[in-house]
Amino acid sequence: MPAPTPSNHQRTSRPWLSCIALVLLLIAKICTSLKLDLDDPESIKAAAGQAAYDMLKYYDGNQTGRIPGNLPDPYYWWECGAMFGSLLDYYYYTGDDQYNELVTEGLLFQVGPSNDYMTPNQTKTTGNDDQGFWGMAVMSAAEQKFPNPPEDKPQWLALAQAVFNTQALRWDTQFCGGGLRWQVFTFNTGYDYKNTISNGVFFNLAARLAKYTGNQTYADWAEKAWDWTADVGLMSPEYHFFDGAHTTLNCNDTNRQQWTYNAGVYLLGAANMYNFTDGSDKWRKRVDNIFNQTSMFYSPSPPNVMVEVACEPYGTCDTDNFSFKAYLARWMAATTKMAPYTYDKIMEKIRASAAAAALQCSGGASGTLCGIKWSDGAKYDGTTGVGQQMSALEVIQSLLISRVSAPVTEKTGGTSKGDPSAGSGGTFDPTLPQDTIQKRDRVGAGLLTTLVLVSGFGSAWWMIS
Repeated sequence: MPAPTPSNHQRTSRPWLSCIALVLLLIAKICTSLKLDLDDPESIKAAAGQAAYDMLKYYDGNQTGRIPGNLPDPYYWWECGAMFGSLLDYYYYTGDDQYNELVTEGLLFQVGPSNDYMTPNQTKTTGNDDQGFWGMAVMSAAEQKFPNPPEDKPQWLALAQAVFNTQALRWDTQFCGGGLRWQVFTFNTGYDYKNTISNGVFFNLAARLAKYTGNQTYADWAEKAWDWTADVGLMSPEYHFFDGAHTTLNCNDTNRQQWTYNAGVYLLGAANMYNFTDGSDKWRKRVDNIFNQTSMFYSPSPPNVMVEVACEPYGTCDTDNFSFKAYLARWMAATTKMAPYTYDKIMEKIRASAAAAALQCSGGASGTLCGIKWSDGAKYDGTTGVGQQMSALEVIQSLLISRVSAPVTEKTGGTSKGDPSAGSGGTFDPTLPQDTIQKRDRVGAGLLTTLVLVSGFGSAWWMIS
């Protein structure tokens, strides 16, 4: 029996119905973005949940045959550690534990054979900053009382101590009077560069370990790292933080490019030292001056909206750069717990940036993927990726900072087990001439860990408003 012939009415109505469907789709697209009420905790949690969900669309480490704790190209290894840091914060802020198993699996899978985040399959790209981002993630896990690993696995605090100890061993006085090089191994491009973020991460981690353990040795290293950064010129007298300088020129060729995360990593480190020293004037001045100079990272219109000024206005941000605002937002929020007097001025920036970021999260088929140009509001910039999602996630969930407890210490409820000697054997490039890794350096490293083990108790405590 032949198929019935459609009537003229049916023929002509189909294009009309298609047009209606297209219009409805366009309307839905226009109206979709992250919905965010800055004063409603449930709205904030929902927006953060969507941003986290969309961020993990790029992660395949939990899929069969893939590597836990690793992102696919074009992302470098360090950014997965940074991403886990955002998911640790997500649990801390929201109490939503649906990603905890994924985070624990990834953090433990990448520890390496010596439990210090020196993984053999990453030697071609391992920088001190790369290792340090993993170290800061597990430091957050200890501070935030993230569920501890099984007893037969390395523990969060011990992992953070291992990263610190391996990096203290690499402190290089042969060139530029001290500091850490960017790259760990001589065969990697950048070994001749001492960059601010590597030294800032070391400073940040030392300060937080001092606060958590009460151990003065960590605080002494934080002071040493701060002083070197200032003396070598990577931080100006006005508290601008520059990118780095080359050992081949004894660090006299400072690259004056400025990134949000350099200011942020030193801000939180300084806030921890302010807290550790019971609110000393010296560290309060440093906290204030760093924060004041972050004003360069905000747009004049709309006001107080974060901008990655080195690349964002020019459309030149790369994969790494897209994530940098996440860390400034993360560390600014954490600073309010270490130095509570900063809360109002920091939250003015966080609130404006979070509102703008939520509007910018209007891309993709879902209408919720995040761009990076928050100052453009709802005009989606067309970029997508882990960094864009992480940046939006961190600034949005930071709105909840006043609703969570201060990070713990060993004296205030911390449960993560430490190991002051973790990583003390050091990790160094076997191809490096041995006269540059002298016996006294190894002895000094052993002395460091002994001091960490037996030194007197410091006076770190939390000052909570």
